[in-house]
Amino acid sequence: MTAHINNFINAADAASPLDIVPVAGRIGAEVRGIALSGDLDPATVAAVEAALVRHKVIFFRDQDALTDQRHEEFAALLGDPVAHPTVPVAEGSRYLLELDSKEGYAASSWHTDVTFVDAYPKASILRALHVPEAGGDTLWANTATAYEDLPEALKTLVDGLWAVHSNKYDYAHALSAKDQQRQEEYSKVFASTVYETQHPVVRVHPVSGERTLLLGHFVKQFAGLNSADSQRLFSILQDHITKPENTVRWRWRAGDVAIWDNRATQHRAIADFGVQRRHLRRATVNGDVPVAIDGNRSRTTKKEQQPELVPAE
Repeated sequence: MTAHINNFINAADAASPLDIVPVAGRIGAEVRGIALSGDLDPATVAAVEAALVRHKVIFFRDQDALTDQRHEEFAALLGDPVAHPTVPVAEGSRYLLELDSKEGYAASSWHTDVTFVDAYPKASILRALHVPEAGGDTLWANTATAYEDLPEALKTLVDGLWAVHSNKYDYAHALSAKDQQRQEEYSKVFASTVYETQHPVVRVHPVSGERTLLLGHFVKQFAGLNSADSQRLFSILQDHITKPENTVRWRWRAGDVAIWDNRATQHRAIADFGVQRRHLRRATVNGDVPVAIDGNRSRTTKKEQQPELVPAE
């Protein structure tokens, strides 16, 4: 058992040309000495991508020169940048998502970005513009080590299991805010088009070949199970993903950038910053359609634009 657990050690690759300092035991590393931009040479970009697959989330301090334009140009080096499918882009940008949280209003539940579509993003690049003096950290969890650490009986159960993911879910539960009107407004924008997509619970990573657990708060129900059984099983699996051994916590400073492999992680913001401002912008890079262990692929089964809600007179 000891040898098996040692496979989870989050060690730097001695062959990497980058200055990499692991942050936690199973996930997360800081990359030092790089100024992110769209001008990075191909060898450096390849090294960054390799570090991303290895460490699942990588952090860069002091990226104050990274403007919106340079943020977008850097994202394009990692693949095809895409805007959020339902939320409008930040003003003046082509596809950056604005995350400007006030009064504790943040998506403070575990999720993988945009899994309600089939080819959800392969990576997200989050840049901190203004952060609270205290609070507002972000957590990431390694869904590959979570799968590897499952008891064999649970692996057997989930290897052939599928789940329906949807962006139509309980926003009051997911969003840490006391203002019901703001929750309703957010729900109206976020679910302006309702998606449902069937994903394998275990996907095969297209680069590393690792098996990862594909869950998070967009899961509506498991195929073949009723709502009550789905919720019980979901809780069991989520608890395995988010146990402390599988996580890393990042304390933001303005100018920080975090890049995570969205195919092998979950994350959540911590809404403990009260009335302080927490302002970040995120780029996402288009991903591939997940492949299950048996070779079957995810599929979107619903894409339905919602009618405009007309207030009653």
